Amino acid sequence: MFLFKKIISSFLLPPGSFIVVLFGAGIWFISRRQRPCGLFAIAVGMLLWGMSLAPVSNYLMKGLESGVTIPARIHGDVIILLGGGANDDTRDLTGTGSPSDEMMSRLVTAVRVQRRTGLPVIVSGGAIRKTDTPESMIVKRFLQDLGIPPGKIILEDKSRDTGENARYVAEVCARNGFRNPLLVTSAYHMKRSLLIFQRNRLAVTPLPANFRSVEHLEFTPYTLLPAISNLAVTAAALHEYIGLAYYRLTLPVADSP
Repeated sequence: MFLFKKIISSFLLPPGSFIVVLFGAGIWFISRRQRPCGLFAIAVGMLLWGMSLAPVSNYLMKGLESGVTIPARIHGDVIILLGGGANDDTRDLTGTGSPSDEMMSRLVTAVRVQRRTGLPVIVSGGAIRKTDTPESMIVKRFLQDLGIPPGKIILEDKSRDTGENARYVAEVCARNGFRNPLLVTSAYHMKRSLLIFQRNRLAVTPLPANFRSVEHLEFTPYTLLPAISNLAVTAAALHEYIGLAYYRLTLPVADSP
């Protein structure tokens, strides 16, 4: 009965409902002797189904997270916390705005490291639109709520993507004399971040947060059911692969200081 309920709910909610519609449209087109249109609809449905499965999303994430490890000994002079998104106008316990789910895992990791080391934290993240609150300002409020002293928080509020994160944080480190920064970002985002920071002549020690892949995924009937959470992970992984390819092809090496 439980499996039956899972199957029904999986195909009543997106993306399962979209898959059903695409398959239905494909069968309808074929019945109307419009075979190319029908096969196309079914192929899109199959693609969407595949992207919504746990084995596919886990495989894509595993490729990004392979070789990314947590250092056995944490040593540095500053913590760099890369932005991962924020909700600007949401209500919160101590103000307005809150970090995204992705950013929250990075934030918690940075707090845990700061409490162990006492190091200052550079919070990197601006606003996409001029009317938005910079992400770093929202994150700063959460860091203070979690016990990080205001004097230990340094804001970088101009960056809008990882490339600008690296460029502006490198300037902050140069001004403050930081030479051994620890870089906190999501595990799947670490390879691209390291590439960009390297091109900006800033050597960092990776301190990954929020690993999403598992080494051995158990196959059960449930792994064949589409889920929006798996689709979101697949989309994040594909975005990261595209970003890696883009930066490897286009990112110039920064001039030596």
